[in-house]
Amino acid sequence: MKLDESKQRRKAGISAAKATGAQTRVPAESENGAVVIARRAADRLRAGHVWVYRSDIVAIPSFETEGEESSTASAPHLLPVSDQRGDLLGTALYSPFSEIALRLVTTEPLAGQAAWLDLLATRLRAAVARRTNILAGEETNACRLVFSEADALPGLVVDKYGELVILQLLSKALDDEAVRIVVTQILRETLRPATIVERPDPRIRELEQIDPEAGRFPLFAANSEEPLLQTAFKLNGLNFHYDASSGQKTGAFLDQRENYAAAARYAHGEALDVCCYQGGFALHLARACSRVTGVDVSRAALEVAERNLTANSGLTAQVDWVEADAFDLLRDWSESGAAYDTIVLDPPAFAKSKRAVEGALRGYKELNLRALKMLRPGGVLVTCSCSHHVSGADFQAIVAAAAGDAGRRVRLLERRGAAADHPVVLTIPETEYLKCLVCQVD
Repeated sequence: MKLDESKQRRKAGISAAKATGAQTRVPAESENGAVVIARRAADRLRAGHVWVYRSDIVAIPSFETEGEESSTASAPHLLPVSDQRGDLLGTALYSPFSEIALRLVTTEPLAGQAAWLDLLATRLRAAVARRTNILAGEETNACRLVFSEADALPGLVVDKYGELVILQLLSKALDDEAVRIVVTQILRETLRPATIVERPDPRIRELEQIDPEAGRFPLFAANSEEPLLQTAFKLNGLNFHYDASSGQKTGAFLDQRENYAAAARYAHGEALDVCCYQGGFALHLARACSRVTGVDVSRAALEVAERNLTANSGLTAQVDWVEADAFDLLRDWSESGAAYDTIVLDPPAFAKSKRAVEGALRGYKELNLRALKMLRPGGVLVTCSCSHHVSGADFQAIVAAAAGDAGRRVRLLERRGAAADHPVVLTIPETEYLKCLVCQVD
């Protein structure tokens, strides 16, 4: 059968792309506005993932043909996605600047912005409802309400800290006033917070070229004249200070909530919390240990940790904070014969790309080797990695290698991940980024 004219043009364009290795600019009308992606990307979407990398785009609608400046202004936030045979794969959020150029939001066609906003509202309500049980008791009033792809809302992160709700838009396609209005409305209806704050990630804002004005003012404040930007929140019955204008990520690390409690169940004696940040593990260890030392390179984080300690006057353990580089300190202390009964290692992500994995594994091995040398017989090691490029199997293998080099017998008591408010989607491996091993060391 003879191909019609539009299919002939598309086929010719795809062939040219293959020959040159470049993206072909196909007129919008020839593809009905769809982005054409390579077979490997199409297979990935069909298998349940939602990302398409820029390098996997074969052809793209003609809004980018007039130059970068005009294309940026005219590029739609939503685009249909098809394979090279013209079969529709779904509708995706489009980011013209990101390496993750497309994030699939549905395998169905979406009839315009209104349909997308309705879908956004429905999924946001569902995500909040799934966390109701976490917030039902008196012990915890903070959690992640929306975890991006894991809640079928790619690029959207929402955290609750007591009366404050923090919003992050991590994709250029979400940098839209209508999106902010819908999200704010749903969060007000479902949570009745005192303040809703957009807190852009500086690195993502630069990569995605998100509006520089974003985050300068609260999206909502019950008291518009004096918006609440600082509050106290509870995790597992412990009190923590929160400041919407400081700290890493959205301000705290809610993903470790269940691991904090697990560490406290096994901890005993003298404890060391390495990369303690604002004292999450350290304060939980103080419930079970006689003495706790928290170590972090950030003085500002340790000042908040001390404030958190003061807010929990019922703790009887002696708690000290040390400002130091983790690698330098563990090397010095392990060589000087320092000994502990419980050690927690919770370093920042060492591998932010696949190219960094080899160096990250060396870093993890060094930290774990030093910790293992410092643990008394019968001691407990709680060791973590939040690098999603380092698999759980690789992380466990590197801890085992450290145990071999240290000459210690290590029993795995628990293999853990992020708290339940950070769900894992089996077809999206990146959602399973946090690894936590609880070990007994002989």
